[in-house]
Amino acid sequence: MLKQFDDRRDLAVPGKRPIALAFCVEHFIRCANHCIGERDAFHVALSGGSTPKAVFHILSSDHFADKIDWAKVHLYWGDERCVPHSHADSNYKMAMDAGFDKLPIPKEQIHRMEGDLDPEEAAERYSKILPPIMDLIILGMGDDGHTASLFPDTDALNEEKKSVVANYVPQKQSWRITFTFPYINAARGVVFYVFGKEKKSMIRQVLRRVDKYPAGRVGKSGRRALWICDTDAWGKI
Repeated sequence: MLKQFDDRRDLAVPGKRPIALAFCVEHFIRCANHCIGERDAFHVALSGGSTPKAVFHILSSDHFADKIDWAKVHLYWGDERCVPHSHADSNYKMAMDAGFDKLPIPKEQIHRMEGDLDPEEAAERYSKILPPIMDLIILGMGDDGHTASLFPDTDALNEEKKSVVANYVPQKQSWRITFTFPYINAARGVVFYVFGKEKKSMIRQVLRRVDKYPAGRVGKSGRRALWICDTDAWGKI
């Protein structure tokens, strides 16, 4: 189910989608409770996408909502589209609608990216509220190998100092706000959720062709990134 893939990545393939979703939920709860136990707070950056949405829905359900002391949770986002927070494309709106809005997280501990501002200003403002080190960053992987809003052949890939930048994505003809590689790779924990047959070809390329794709640049020796996949995406290990 779980193995070290290389010196920068671990790979978990728990089973079909329902079993893999349960694994993601258990991993989130375990990380949260560990950090709260050690530092009395859990700072986690969320991701957009259908799989994170399903995980968030389960976490906020009656069965799991009492597994974490949500009053000690701080929510952030690893990237955001440059749209108002009420827009259907907003990653913030997705997470709130998935159930986080009904959890007892203090409002001042929910830190959305301000996609309705000028992208450069929004990135600068967000960089000032981030913790020096995030406890957990949740990521996905696009069909082109991007992660967060670090798309192939975009300027943000080359950022070496800033934690957050505005990134113009020609492929989408739009601006995005995104964490950078230095900030992502400094996190105490990074996890990818990669589900579905449509991901099968790309995930193997990303994991085996080091640094060719943005998602492949996440993880480092000593703080390996965890990739959680269902069997549709990876097969069996």
